[in-house]
Amino acid sequence: MAFDFKKEYKEYYMPKNKPQIVDIPKANYIAVRGKGDPNEEGGVYQQAVGILYSVAYTLKMSYKTDYKIEGFFEYVVPPLEGFWWQDNVVGVDYSDKSTFNWISVIRLPDFITEKNFAWAVETASKKKNIDCSSAEFLTIDEGLCVQMMHIGPYDDEPESVAIMNAFLKEYSYATDINENRKHHEIYLSDPRKTAPEKLKTVIRQPIKKL
Repeated sequence: MAFDFKKEYKEYYMPKNKPQIVDIPKANYIAVRGKGDPNEEGGVYQQAVGILYSVAYTLKMSYKTDYKIEGFFEYVVPPLEGFWWQDNVVGVDYSDKSTFNWISVIRLPDFITEKNFAWAVETASKKKNIDCSSAEFLTIDEGLCVQMMHIGPYDDEPESVAIMNAFLKEYSYATDINENRKHHEIYLSDPRKTAPEKLKTVIRQPIKKL
């Protein structure tokens, strides 16, 4: 059976719909950076997601090619994730999506090296006939965070953030969003196939002890 990050690391991918504090270990990702409204049809965000999946599936299916990755085992491509921020805004202002900065990512298995990654970017660009050169191999060490499962439309996420903030205040923590630590979302539902009220999104924010 293929390795599934969501099942093997439930504490990171399948939290309950109430706040919990977690210490997130360092991990490697396929990443594409950009700016602008993620809902823009055919916009840079949607193009970035296409690049991420092209590279991700090239790596996943590499065992069926002549290119062999040392230590490879079959796995399920992890869910799409995103780090979000806005210039001169504390937290996230959902009312103005055009000002979003984002790093869209998909997690990589630990056996994928930068050399393997470079092969996949080149191979995906040729096979898919799209330019995947904006994809980068990114290592992220999130550390101490608060997270919870948000169920419902993306625009209702501030309600869950407010619940997390109240939880942090009660236990003498504070959010620690800064230049290096960002608001983080993990998308467990496909919005093209899921009703807005049933969307499942992990909301995660960096924190510090007061």
